[in-house]
Amino acid sequence: MAIQLVNIGFGNLVSAGRIVAIVSPESAPVKRIVQKARDEGTLIDATYGRRTRSVIVTDSGHVILSAVQPETVAHRMLSKVEPGTDEEV
Repeated sequence: MAIQLVNIGFGNLVSAGRIVAIVSPESAPVKRIVQKARDEGTLIDATYGRRTRSVIVTDSGHVILSAVQPETVAHRMLSKVEPGTDEEV
């Protein structure tokens, strides 16, 4: 069984099986989650200095910031392409 990786922008990949939630960063509870992760050293900033558009929470407790919209990350996560073809399964 191959590990499915999801592109979260700028060539950064995350294991799809480890993602618990993909949320928008605007709400106060999500901002608290990001700050707590920053304080604990479990925050991964994959925005390359751009505006944070999605916050990805993993089952290991890591929080990943992405400059890609949550809907886009979710769509990339759900679309599976059969190796060697250009067709979605």
